[in-house]
Amino acid sequence: MSPLLSPEEFDAALRGLAPRYWGTHPFHHRMHAGELTEHELKTWAANRWYYQCMLPQKDAAIISNCPVPEIRRQWLDRIVYHDGSEAGEGGIERWLRLCTAVGLSREEVLDQRHVAPGVRFAVDAYVTFARTKPWVEAIASGLTEMFAGHLMQRRVADMLANYAWIAREDLAYFTNRIDAVSGEGKATLDIVIQHCVTREQQDKAIAALSFKCDVLWSMLDAIAGAAAKE
Repeated sequence: MSPLLSPEEFDAALRGLAPRYWGTHPFHHRMHAGELTEHELKTWAANRWYYQCMLPQKDAAIISNCPVPEIRRQWLDRIVYHDGSEAGEGGIERWLRLCTAVGLSREEVLDQRHVAPGVRFAVDAYVTFARTKPWVEAIASGLTEMFAGHLMQRRVADMLANYAWIAREDLAYFTNRIDAVSGEGKATLDIVIQHCVTREQQDKAIAALSFKCDVLWSMLDAIAGAAAKE
């Protein structure tokens, strides 16, 4: 058995997966360069919706498996963040606003008619992972949020610069999330480092984050493929 990683080594191993985050995917490079057509943006927004709307179920699955009250209380805030404290609020509603801005109707987003099979498969696999794996592994899979803040800042600037029909208020999902994800990333990392007390748990946490990177990459592969069909 390999020796236990120090907190610094464990942190570095997790952060070392940053190059596999979907920020480096060719589809995202094209988005930031202003090279996507309106059809491609619509396909991206409608498919990314499926991921957004399933996040509260993923987080609820983590809570259901977690025996630690303080972590359950902390994690509950994520569900409220996405679902809102009442109808018409929250991250999901802000994503629907972006969908409308790129030319989609709420109806066609909500009925998921544009969701590609590969996107549905990847997202469902992620939710199943959260439901069936030990809670600390499920939490570790969400450490992609460590890599997200800088990408969101770039996305806001690049989309405003390159897609004239999108206004800053349409990007409220990202502008609202930039600060939140930074704090969440640190809090999540602290939980994972504190509760992975064996090398086996550390290795499984690293594998969980690697799995999440694969989920996100597979989503963009499927989105790019779906957008190319029309």
